Amino acid sequence: MAALVLGRKTFQTFMASCFHSSPAVAQQPPLPQSHFFPPLEAAMLPPGTFQDRVAFITGGGTGLGRAMTTTLSHLGAQCIIASRKLEVLQQTADEISSRTGNKVIINNAAGNFVCPSENLSANAWKSISDIVLNGTAFVTLELGKRLVRSQKGAAFLAVTTIYAESGSGFVVPSAAAKAGVEALYKSLAGEWGRYGLRFNIIQPGPIRTKGAFSRLDPTGQFEAGMLSRIPTGRLGRAAEMANLASYVCSDYASWMSGAVIRFDGGEYVMMAGEFNELRTVTADQWKVMETMIRSTKGA
Repeated sequence: MAALVLGRKTFQTFMASCFHSSPAVAQQPPLPQSHFFPPLEAAMLPPGTFQDRVAFITGGGTGLGRAMTTTLSHLGAQCIIASRKLEVLQQTADEISSRTGNKVIINNAAGNFVCPSENLSANAWKSISDIVLNGTAFVTLELGKRLVRSQKGAAFLAVTTIYAESGSGFVVPSAAAKAGVEALYKSLAGEWGRYGLRFNIIQPGPIRTKGAFSRLDPTGQFEAGMLSRIPTGRLGRAAEMANLASYVCSDYASWMSGAVIRFDGGEYVMMAGEFNELRTVTADQWKVMETMIRSTKGA
């Protein structure tokens, strides 16, 4: 999960990815239909889009946060990255600065893990809710209050997940906390728009980052199942997420506030559709079924 703040004179961002680093596991090849949906990973916005803006990204040292930091820096933003490991932050800061010429200032990040709910301890619940919900709320409210006092507009972005909307077993603390983040951002979009503040949310589906899914898919056994329920036939790319995030926080999206953007290759609607499993029925099986249906009498 994460959040992002972007202002006209001062643009601040805080972000934390749903996924964490993991041991190397065999990657599943994309499905055949994925060639219709090739990822474009170059920055889509023009150079200088974020010139004279500041980006504050939590979880900025790795994964999605790192990808968003890189894109924002390429587009002219001065980036402040925050995470739990100083050495990771320093390495990322040095690499991005050397590639983009923009200074990256160091400053903290998020968490999740899979666990049967009957095994959850109070400390486990508190750990996730403190990081995901309370951490987001404290940073958002503190930055927001300062921006209101200084009369500076900004754009905030929260990065949650598709199960913040649907709920999900085995990640219950995360689902509850991310749903709370979404309620927070939608509420503030209504209340603080008068101060020049925008609040939006992106719900990414599975995106492979370096060593991804360590706590959500530690063995790698679920990745094939993920692909089978993604209509576009592939996982997302961090650079695609970075492009969407940069657009939502840019002046090109200045009329967007209170929006929840699902970014998952169609995974959510595939899982939600009651009859979508019929995609596994073969042509010969359809012929048999159609004959049976036509022979049915009455209502």
